Amino acid sequence: MCLHGEPVLLSRQGAKKLWESIVAVYNQFIALMVTFKATDVLDILIVSFIIYNLIKIMRETRAEQLVKGIMILLVCYALSGLLSLKMLNSLFTSFFQFSVLAVLIVFQPELRSALEHIGRSRIGKYWMGLGNNNVEEEKVHQVRKAINCVVEVANNFQKSKTGALIVFERQTKLGDIIDTGTMIDAEPSVPMIGNIFFNKAPLHDGAMVIRDGKVFAAGCILPLTKNNSISADLGTRHRAALGISENSDAIIVIVSEETGTISIAKNGIITRNYTRETLSMALEEELVPKDPEKSDRIPIITGMMKGKKNERNKN
Repeated sequence: MCLHGEPVLLSRQGAKKLWESIVAVYNQFIALMVTFKATDVLDILIVSFIIYNLIKIMRETRAEQLVKGIMILLVCYALSGLLSLKMLNSLFTSFFQFSVLAVLIVFQPELRSALEHIGRSRIGKYWMGLGNNNVEEEKVHQVRKAINCVVEVANNFQKSKTGALIVFERQTKLGDIIDTGTMIDAEPSVPMIGNIFFNKAPLHDGAMVIRDGKVFAAGCILPLTKNNSISADLGTRHRAALGISENSDAIIVIVSEETGTISIAKNGIITRNYTRETLSMALEEELVPKDPEKSDRIPIITGMMKGKKNERNKN
């Protein structure tokens, strides 16, 4: 009976210990939930959002490969400590003492891109605008005038196969790019833009920058894209347009000198084969400021007016 009874006794003791551990974990969970506050939920959400965006930024840039290299170094550092490799361990220790400074240097382009992305976000725009959604009609008129001039010039250049590179500055200021060219700061017009990109004019090789609806500078030098996977058909103008679009939120219009094709570069992506109508629509969509208050009120007012008209027709 003892031989047969002992396993039963041990299994009961094991089950009792398991139950006690489950109860202890449950009590710890309840105690933790009692102290859990709404600020803790907010804290977790913010940290999760930051980690998610950091992973997203790393996956879209070369930082992913750099992070893999750092992880390999960390594994080697841990192994050197476990295997008592004193010289290698001291070397890694000295290296990681300056790791923060090294990360800032190595990831400088990615950190700059991330900060610019935050500045161009809705939060950044709201902060800069102090929550003011009122759109100045004069600015809208000026921007539309510049768009119309650029569309007209691009259409003429498409027919004559004249190369052009026109940058519309938006939230990200392009002061360093403007400094490489010649300051103009003039009202846009079709003849003036046409003269700037005339193939024998001194400023035709560079880019023209439009700020707040005015031709601000011309003959500017743009950074070339570092993306090696783009089509070999794209020349220097297109590569320069992609380069500045990767480093800012600017909208760039390109007219090919070889084919006359009109293209738009935005956020590191280039779209081609625009016509006069599609170019005008695309630039209006991207550049003309929108007033959220008016856009919210117009449908309501329009609906009320239609309702009154319907009532009058019924009567």
